[in-house]
Amino acid sequence: PPESRFWLPLRAPQPLPAADSTQSSGLPLAPEAGTRDGLIEAIGPADAIRRQFPEEAFDEVIDCTGKCVLPGLVDAHTHPVWDGDRVHEFAMKLAGASYMDIHRAGGGIHYTVEHTRQASDEQLFEALVRRLQAMVRAGTTLVEGKSGYGLDLDTELKMLRVLERARRQGGVGISTTYCGAHAVPRGKTASEAADDIVQKHLPRLQELIRTGEVHVDNIDVFCEEGVFDLDTTRRILQRGKAMGLLINFHGDELRPMGAAEPRLKPPRARKMLDEGVVVALGSDFNPNAHCLSMPMVMHLACVNLGMTMDEALAAATINAAHALGRSHTHGSLEVGKQGDFVVIGASRWEHLIYQFGGHHELIEYVIVKGKVIYRNDSSENKEKTP
Repeated sequence: PPESRFWLPLRAPQPLPAADSTQSSGLPLAPEAGTRDGLIEAIGPADAIRRQFPEEAFDEVIDCTGKCVLPGLVDAHTHPVWDGDRVHEFAMKLAGASYMDIHRAGGGIHYTVEHTRQASDEQLFEALVRRLQAMVRAGTTLVEGKSGYGLDLDTELKMLRVLERARRQGGVGISTTYCGAHAVPRGKTASEAADDIVQKHLPRLQELIRTGEVHVDNIDVFCEEGVFDLDTTRRILQRGKAMGLLINFHGDELRPMGAAEPRLKPPRARKMLDEGVVVALGSDFNPNAHCLSMPMVMHLACVNLGMTMDEALAAATINAAHALGRSHTHGSLEVGKQGDFVVIGASRWEHLIYQFGGHHELIEYVIVKGKVIYRNDSSENKEKTP
């Protein structure tokens, strides 16, 4: 049916966990919810919902008896557009090779840059769609997606156009980030690369945004020793901010150029939380860290970063939405917000985090703007099996 007539009540006798951006805990909500025109129309006791909206008004009803309904997950940091995976480097890392060892051997980011520059728009788009579909199956309904594997103007714009095509196609929401300052291109200094970005990339990008050819929300810079220093990072981000882009950056990630090496100490998320910092989670999906599952990220955050499950849920929903400037529309189950839900086949929502790698069977429905975009047929078949 047309979106304007699409209603979807979710009958869930169990509480619906949500989270507030100023807190790091799940908040119980009422046991039934309905959407209209893609937005949450009502949340409350089942009897009140049924009186307000007669049964015949619903285009689809999902019975969530014995299940849990959560806000759609938000992945606040990904690099989903590229060609040239680096699976061959994983064994090198396990054997003790450092990031710089791999870099000197012709690997690392420049390996992916070369392949991405050579790839066609269609190749990049098809790969992006496959990755987004995998994210959806893991419960993600809003994802931040960066450019950054072009480093030259033409390839960066190619990547942004691919992201724009996927955004317009619908389904999972995309918050697009220009990340042309992801690395210093070969043959240039950091200062020369920054000049190109400020004087060529961003003015051209601003023109394309103005004409509606692309929609870009954020700008990102790799602020790190051997890449872009603080002054250069500030210069690029200030230019992006002047264009109306939200700013974020990679910081203290490699020092000293040791990305993805084993035995590194994890980030101090527990200390940040204890000091009142609002912590968001993201998969950082990229050729160097191939993870498409926010439930697995939440599990690792609990085990490795000392976060509670409530904190991890908040960090992967409302806090991640806040990091993208979308907390007014995404990240929690509230009337007027976008109707993005994840329905899991368990009576306690914590199973989504507890069952490491079990989300493929747990997640039964993923709903965006009140419409089912993923239905786990294997779960239905499993329920029918004696």
